[in-house]
Amino acid sequence: MMSLKLFQKGDPVNVLCLGAHSDDIEIGCGGTILKLISDHKDVVFNWVVFSASEKRRSEARTSAAAFLAGAKRRTVTIKEFKDGYFPYFGGEIKDCFEALKRKVDPDLVFTHQRSDLHQDHRLVSELTWNTFRDHFILEYEIPKYDGDLGAPNVFVHLDEAVCATKIRHILRHFRTQAENHWFTDDTFRALMTLRGVESNAPSRFAEAFYGRKLLVG
Repeated sequence: MMSLKLFQKGDPVNVLCLGAHSDDIEIGCGGTILKLISDHKDVVFNWVVFSASEKRRSEARTSAAAFLAGAKRRTVTIKEFKDGYFPYFGGEIKDCFEALKRKVDPDLVFTHQRSDLHQDHRLVSELTWNTFRDHFILEYEIPKYDGDLGAPNVFVHLDEAVCATKIRHILRHFRTQAENHWFTDDTFRALMTLRGVESNAPSRFAEAFYGRKLLVG
């Protein structure tokens, strides 16, 4: 497997994180975010969550603060579109993307993978590509009942400490999700372990992404 350095250690990096719901970014790419902050002193984040009720909005803010504690600068935006209804608010959500495009020019965009079976996730992915088509986009995965995990082609190796921190933050800050049978340490660790196996990670753990269009050189 070939290893490519996206950014040199210490380089300034501008990152845009997009999530349909209040815990999506953390589950999908929380470990990679922690690694980026560790490796780059000048990393800047724009973090956008499109759906969060009152309780989940508070969770989203405290979680983002925990994950981005070491970032040089961060902007966290929480929207209130109705969970499960994104396709019916497509025009309004697209307006949010257009406004975002005028404000940020990211080096890296994290978003949902386009084959995700949750309709809200798919719409965010579609609008990401529509809006930031000339940017470097990595699509993350969310484990769920639908069984839509696929074969990602980009891997970020993570050490045990980063994995433990990711899981600890997620379980601590999203207490409203604690009753979901899948919302456990085992689930999150298992997926990172599987992706570690697939990418031959020396540390045993990895997060995986879909890189649909990558220009090398």
